[in-house]
Amino acid sequence: MVGLNKNILRTILIISYIMVIALIISGLSAVFSYLNTGADRSSMLHTEIQKVEQYMPQLVWEPLQNEGRPMDNENLNALQNDYLDAWYVKQIAYKTNKTAGIKDYYTDSARKNLFDFIALNKAEDITIDATTLKHHPTLEFFSEDGQLAVITDRNVVEYKSVFKAEQLVLETTETSTYKMVFLLEDGFWRIRHLVKEHSEPYTFDTEPINTANLDIKGINYYPQANPWDMFGDDFSTSILSKDFDIIKNAGLNSVRIFVQYEDFGKANVKPEKLEKLKQTLDLAEAHSLKVVLTLFDFYGDYSVMDWTLNQRHAETIVSTFKNHKALLAWDIKNEPNLDFESRGKPNVIAWLDNMIDFVKSVDASHPVTIGWSNTQSAPILKDKVDIVSFHYYENLEHLNDAIKTLKTEIPNKPLVLQEFGLSSYSGLWKPNGASDEDQANYHKKIQEHIAANNLQFMSWTLYDFTYIPKAVVGSLPWRKNAQEHYGFIDKNGQTKPAFDYIAKP
Repeated sequence: MVGLNKNILRTILIISYIMVIALIISGLSAVFSYLNTGADRSSMLHTEIQKVEQYMPQLVWEPLQNEGRPMDNENLNALQNDYLDAWYVKQIAYKTNKTAGIKDYYTDSARKNLFDFIALNKAEDITIDATTLKHHPTLEFFSEDGQLAVITDRNVVEYKSVFKAEQLVLETTETSTYKMVFLLEDGFWRIRHLVKEHSEPYTFDTEPINTANLDIKGINYYPQANPWDMFGDDFSTSILSKDFDIIKNAGLNSVRIFVQYEDFGKANVKPEKLEKLKQTLDLAEAHSLKVVLTLFDFYGDYSVMDWTLNQRHAETIVSTFKNHKALLAWDIKNEPNLDFESRGKPNVIAWLDNMIDFVKSVDASHPVTIGWSNTQSAPILKDKVDIVSFHYYENLEHLNDAIKTLKTEIPNKPLVLQEFGLSSYSGLWKPNGASDEDQANYHKKIQEHIAANNLQFMSWTLYDFTYIPKAVVGSLPWRKNAQEHYGFIDKNGQTKPAFDYIAKP
């Protein structure tokens, strides 16, 4: 027994010794690997500037004809990335009055000026919300040793809003020219010297779009089986074709459909989503229907730091479909005024103003509109849009007066009643709700108002739905049940009495 215990003890000691040696070797290996491997640059960055999709302004280099050494694509890409990151960290610093990340992209002398400026703003309770939207850099010089570069960046479109004690005191968009000297330090292209050589107010002008021949008689559309998920896994061209046939035969000529910002991939739009959208537009064209395409559905940030990402999203979609024969108009955003309280009215309007200009810069041929949730907000940016669109779910007794007010404020733009309807839900959660007959009378009456006021229109919506996502109206049953019953066709595929008034009084 004693011999057996000694053997067990000896075995335990040997195993322990092997484990200790293994741990020592593993530790030495990790240290050796660390000392012989350059630090991953993304791990060196502060949390605020991790290498994620964060800042994507338009950037077009002039052809490389610089003095000194020729620059290869690898060096040019590294310089470009560091240059844009330098802008980004500076904008974050001005917004937060914190200096995190500045040292990674500016040399000692350059960062001193930034630190002084940030300290002054902090003392005066000033913050700056800014971004650049376009860059046109020219490489002027690249040193023979590859350690110094000089760039002139012309026609930089720069937006900024200045706040004093959280109150907006200045909002401006400028076009500027910058001259910069870069030094390569520790693998970083850092700005050594930066001078703004020229600046002037940014202006954007487009030719007026002819809207005289518009005659929108349409409907807001989602498939019955997958509302608010039209381009998801259940996308079906056969269902779209059947529904578009119903819409066309009902006497309508257009549909309004929605592109969800996140679902389509945000700044990097998913090719499979573009393909489904193309198929939808192709089917609309085949059925002689025009399409009002609503962008940025379910987007609600409006942050200035998000603008370049938003532009890349819009750029992809607008440039892809601007020549499609089915396209009728771009609807920048659905009911953005509902975000005024939570996101700040000036922020939302600034975003809309900028996005209108951007969409028009990509497509100067199709009209642009905004889907305001009520008549009160409809005059906002009236001089920027080509069509004034508003929604109306209020008492019909006040509709005529609201339209007269709009026509007085906006005499020279077509008015589109872009959403309207009445739920036919009456049940446990709303015992005094409307019936199918009430819904039919509503549509008969509102079509009389439409005809009397010579309005163009798009009703809500073709189908009753069996499922409403929480993101649409929340989880309260009286809201969800009501939202399910706005259609002209019920859950069993039968037309409701209101269908008689889908296109005429």
